[in-house]
Amino acid sequence: MWQSSPPGSIYDYIRVASFSIGPDGLIEQWSRRAAGLFGMAADEAIGRDPVDAFMPAELRSDGHRRVGEILDGKEWTGLVPFRMPGEGGAHGLAEVYVMPSETADGERAALCIVVDVRALRRIETDLAASQAIFGQSPFGFVLFGTDFTVVRANQRFATVFGGAADDHRGRTVDDYLPGPEAERLGATLKRVMETGESVTDLQLVGPTPGGTGRRHWSMNLYRVHSGAGRPVGVAGLATDVTRRHIAAREAASARRNLALLNEASARIGNSLDLETTARELLDVAVPGFCDLATVDLYQGLLTGEEAAPGSWAPAHRESAGGSAELRRVAHASAVADALPTAVAGSGAPGPGDLPPALGSVHRFPFGSPCATALRSGQVEAVPGDDMGFVQSTLAVPMVAHDTVVGLVQFSRTKGSEPFGERDRVLATELAARAAVCIDNARLYRREHERALILQRSLLPPGDPEAAGLDIACRYLPGNTATEVGGDWFDVIELPGHRTALVVGDVMGRGLRAAVAMGELRTAVRTLALLDLEPAEVLSALDEVARGLGSPGGGERSEGLGGSGGAQWPSRAAQKSREADLSEVYLATCVYAVYDAVTRRCTFANAGHLPPAVVEPGRPARLIDVPPGMPLGVGGEPFEEVEVELAENALLTLYTDGLVESRDQPLDEGLDALRSVLTGPQMALEDACDFVLSTLDTRHGEDDIALLMARIRGLPEEAVGDWRLPREPRSVGRARELARSQLMAWDLDDLVDTAELLVSELVTNALRYGEGEIRLRLLRDRTLVCEVWDAGLVQPRRRRARDTDEGGRGLQLVGLLSAAWGSRRTPRGKTVWFELALPTGAPAAELSVEQLLSMY
Repeated sequence: MWQSSPPGSIYDYIRVASFSIGPDGLIEQWSRRAAGLFGMAADEAIGRDPVDAFMPAELRSDGHRRVGEILDGKEWTGLVPFRMPGEGGAHGLAEVYVMPSETADGERAALCIVVDVRALRRIETDLAASQAIFGQSPFGFVLFGTDFTVVRANQRFATVFGGAADDHRGRTVDDYLPGPEAERLGATLKRVMETGESVTDLQLVGPTPGGTGRRHWSMNLYRVHSGAGRPVGVAGLATDVTRRHIAAREAASARRNLALLNEASARIGNSLDLETTARELLDVAVPGFCDLATVDLYQGLLTGEEAAPGSWAPAHRESAGGSAELRRVAHASAVADALPTAVAGSGAPGPGDLPPALGSVHRFPFGSPCATALRSGQVEAVPGDDMGFVQSTLAVPMVAHDTVVGLVQFSRTKGSEPFGERDRVLATELAARAAVCIDNARLYRREHERALILQRSLLPPGDPEAAGLDIACRYLPGNTATEVGGDWFDVIELPGHRTALVVGDVMGRGLRAAVAMGELRTAVRTLALLDLEPAEVLSALDEVARGLGSPGGGERSEGLGGSGGAQWPSRAAQKSREADLSEVYLATCVYAVYDAVTRRCTFANAGHLPPAVVEPGRPARLIDVPPGMPLGVGGEPFEEVEVELAENALLTLYTDGLVESRDQPLDEGLDALRSVLTGPQMALEDACDFVLSTLDTRHGEDDIALLMARIRGLPEEAVGDWRLPREPRSVGRARELARSQLMAWDLDDLVDTAELLVSELVTNALRYGEGEIRLRLLRDRTLVCEVWDAGLVQPRRRRARDTDEGGRGLQLVGLLSAAWGSRRTPRGKTVWFELALPTGAPAAELSVEQLLSMY
């Protein structure tokens, strides 16, 4: 069975050639490889004396002697210098193995096997270099085959992962790394093998065999080829960079310690929120100053007591039962799996001497170091016990204007440097700065909570729901000023399983902005329920905004200014007031209507930031919606853009507080938003939190409204759509279609009611409408029936007189349906009704009054 060596075999590398010498000492046969080695074709070489043709003149006599010996039957192996024929022929050195042979006539001949010594030397050098690089390298070297199993590993690699180098043959990445890291390395190996693109500095993390510590490796991967260019595997060079990571962490810790005071000055007090200020203190202290820390504030301060809750001078603040009530508002730990401030001597109550939980109300026992610090206003040192992991703790009272507002505890674990005198001074300064900010925040909170009550009352209650959409929303008020903003969002259900999504931002701040926001939101809901197109909604809303921003009474004030009655404001003051009000009622808004049946969304924009969408497998993009002018400016029409959204696409509407700040230009914020939205797939609520936590949204310069919707179009089996000719028998046909569709949906309880109401709407379409009739049934959280025709006259419900033979159809629809209505379409109108899906309970019967109302 013949087998061909693949291109790039060993014979190509060592350049083996052959030729034969006849009884007369002349070349009798000449192989192609010999022609390639000596540069002479067969017709030129056959019949020539090889000694005269290839050997230098000074060696020819010895060469003829050797040839004679060979023809006498003696084998010979040796190195023979040769040169190419012709003037200036290249010189070379060949290793020749000559085997005597016989012709058919019994005459002596010879077969010569020739190897280019230069090629052998190159191979030896390459092998030695390869062995030196692979075997003597101080880095872990590993070669994966085409099946991604280890073909070869050097001793350094075996030293890290155990065993001898040969023991690693046949292993896979799963034998070295935990699941997620192994999958990532395996995918990278496959990509390198398929594309040929090398990968540098691939960071991998995992424990060494038999070890518990996490190690860090940097790995470089590249594809290895044979001499003919055929891929034979992937080579990897692994470097242990654990020490580098440790050194980097230590250097960063040293820099944080040097910058601690400067950082505290910059970071503590940027908020007028009590809990936020406490967290800012701990963010600075842990881990730069200590390993564990907690903040406890007096409960009276948090509940809004007018009196100073924690003056340390009066003795009545501490009784035999312990300190006054405190609430734990913040804790931080740089120690994994450690209970925060589980310190000896702190006197923290609870089962097993566990510290108070975050948010819990507690008292420090009488005479404990913490209670003493609160009473005296002086720092108390709390030594750790021999059994715990805390080495020492500083209990530092938070004093502002000679009033103690709470207590902060700084702790260091065993293995850390204990607190010194300088640490006590630094801890006092940190606590004092936070105490002043907390006292200011107490005054702010009292006023700000009242404004927030008004603002929150104007936002949608609960979690919005909509057909074909999973919705999550967040609202974060600004936290650096005493005024609230005018950001708002809304989700409005429209007929036909459509949904209006609204996000807006009133320019300005304070209660006026909040009131304006509420007025505009109410106007949007009213206009949306009229089922207008998005551009029409914004045009009407612009008129509303201009009306709100033009205060009346100016002429009246001027006319009564000289009377002897009450003194009215001057003209200049009135103009100033009008300017202020006009500024408040300028607003931006984006209004979108999503149809769950077609998965198409129509957008209109009034000076707002563009919506963002992420479709599966594609990067996030901003939808190009013409921005238009802000509401309240007037004079410019609004444009609409219709976009078809893919299933599972993520639509995001937001206000500028999410992407713009003093330190971040708008373009950079939008780029950051796109990169975050293209991040990992996760549940919608988690995606909202991920966006807010990843982006720099805590600058507090503006409110943030975020509305995210996952596209879940109605499946085809949840839609029934038919077109009926304009003829009387279409009424019966519509009843049959409705009945069969509801039976297929297992909605037998709704069949009779739906049949009756469908019959009424189709009859009205035949009697009062125009053109072809379209019947559509939609099943989602409710059942919606729509009847379309080309007529423009909208149906109007009226009370039929006793003598009327008809006119009671819409009364029947209104009584038997959960809701009904009509809307305009580009080619006519749609009349619809909605039925609640059966819950298993018996349907409520109509009262006598309801039945009589139809007569």
